[in-house]
Amino acid sequence: MTLDSLAASRAEHLRGIGAMLIAVAALAAMDAVLKLLAADYPPLQVTALRGGSSLPFVLAGVALWGRWQDLRPVHVSLHLARGVLGIVMVAGFVYAVRSLSLASAYSIFFIAPLLVTALAVPLLGEHVGARRWVAILVGLGGVLVMLQPSPDALVTLGALGALASALAYALSAISVRVLTRTDTTASMVFWFLLLLTLSAGTLAAPGWVAIRPDDWLWIAALGALGTVGQHFITEAFRHAPASVIAPFEYTALLWGVAIDWAFWNVLPGGRTLVGAGIVIAAGLYLIWRERQLRLELAASIESPASMH
Repeated sequence: MTLDSLAASRAEHLRGIGAMLIAVAALAAMDAVLKLLAADYPPLQVTALRGGSSLPFVLAGVALWGRWQDLRPVHVSLHLARGVLGIVMVAGFVYAVRSLSLASAYSIFFIAPLLVTALAVPLLGEHVGARRWVAILVGLGGVLVMLQPSPDALVTLGALGALASALAYALSAISVRVLTRTDTTASMVFWFLLLLTLSAGTLAAPGWVAIRPDDWLWIAALGALGTVGQHFITEAFRHAPASVIAPFEYTALLWGVAIDWAFWNVLPGGRTLVGAGIVIAAGLYLIWRERQLRLELAASIESPASMH
């Protein structure tokens, strides 16, 4: 690799990292709005509002580029499954932030990347080595540190909501890996949001709370922030490999702590920080290990010995 190509590669990686940092900030702000709305509206209603508020922005982008054909679903059954998972994922997280601080909810939710790796074995037939299994178990241990499941300190419903959200996210991420083989990104985003809005809205209808006029601005912000976050995540993965930008997703915890302190005057306890540190360390190891395995595979393919 020449110096010019190396410099260009580094510049692209920096663009990817910058995009991921913007995405995480936007999504953290969106989660703060979710927490605000969750104080006055049922979790399923907030879930429906989360999906419905983003749909106009997605459709505006499709209309702008005249790419309506990209919305056509191919793997319909998998889209429906993602719709169900979306209800659990968003409603679980809304329920979590209703009773937990953002930082605490994030700390538990960070188990999701570890669950993706673990579930890829039975669902996608991927191979996970012993060292990565150890990292997954260590990460689960970090969650147990935060939850403190004992007779004297029972696991809270908010914590269970965050865990359910993380599991649904992991299953949804597995489904995305399959859907990318047949469906466009626009199709996956549109149908996920539409099914989330319709299904959560239907379930929330019996207990629907009339939306106060002052809250429509927050709902618009919810959709705008979600769209900005999704756009910059896409840009991040366009400019840099996952192993480079994925660690910066953990800056969400910093945003969570800052938002909790600024708006709710709450700071995470020592147990939460220790557990979060363990989960993040396990996640970073998995990212590093995945990169090492890819480099080893590339080296073996390029080696002359591999041709014999």
